Amino acid sequence: MGLIRNLLALVGLAVVVVLAGLFVQHKDNLGRFDPEAGKVYMELAQNVLNSGNGAEATVWRVPVNPDLSADDVEETMKFVANELNMSNVGELPLYKDVEAKSGNAYRFVKIYMFCNSLIAKEMLDYNDAFSAYLPCRITMVEDGEGKLWLYTLNMDLMIYGGEPLPPELKAKAIQVKEHILQIMHRGAEGEF
Repeated sequence: MGLIRNLLALVGLAVVVVLAGLFVQHKDNLGRFDPEAGKVYMELAQNVLNSGNGAEATVWRVPVNPDLSADDVEETMKFVANELNMSNVGELPLYKDVEAKSGNAYRFVKIYMFCNSLIAKEMLDYNDAFSAYLPCRITMVEDGEGKLWLYTLNMDLMIYGGEPLPPELKAKAIQVKEHILQIMHRGAEGEF
């Protein structure tokens, strides 16, 4: 265990040295970035160091109330999304596809896709790279112990990670972020 801890500490030190080098090398360019960019990148680096996993460092995760079934959570999320004018644009019951292809039961994993298409259009009109974030996805995952979790991408890097978005577009991107988090949190608690 000590070897692993020391290895992770060494990796952490290497990341800090690289980040410091990049900062020195690009400090003139950083003035163009959103004022929150430094905070977002520091949080990202800290999350990578803590988890040791890039994917885990870039998502938000919410535990589901153990009294709720997957159907309860799904119903609540759809209700909240509708309330917030976020269209349910698709669902992928991944576990069913795994079961059909493998012939074996698989734990519950389902991806829900929500979108405000008019805001999505504005994001795409600004930069086509935003298409990779569309539609907003929330995944309900049953872990190895049978507990349900909700996951979504951390949108802060998209919103604050580079040059500032135009003010109106930034406000709409923040609204989408808040709506997705509200869908997740209310879904996880069954709050209609």
